[in-house]
Amino acid sequence: MQNTFLAGGGSNPEITNPLFPESTATQTGLSFFQTFVPHLVGLALAIGTTIFFFILILGAIQWISSGGDKQALEGARSKITNALIGIVIMFSIFAVLSLIQYFFGITIMALDIGSLVI
Repeated sequence: MQNTFLAGGGSNPEITNPLFPESTATQTGLSFFQTFVPHLVGLALAIGTTIFFFILILGAIQWISSGGDKQALEGARSKITNALIGIVIMFSIFAVLSLIQYFFGITIMALDIGSLVI
């Protein structure tokens, strides 16, 4: 009787991760982290930008619905200001690190621990 849980019906089971493409199945741990960390940084920037837009929209809705109430208007203004400050800080940190890498030729955004270089 053939075991349906084994790939190809053989005796060696193959486990594949459905969240990652097939190309990661042959990668070593080091090469996986070398591709994973830059994608993680990009994902963090995308999530931060999305959160910025949601907070900005919530602040705008709060501003519109304040109805002249000074306390609600100040809360909305504070929310919008904090969102703008957050996005400026997030992208300025990324820009400064990129400029330092470019001008000095050093890799700041890469992790270098002995033989592990990400």
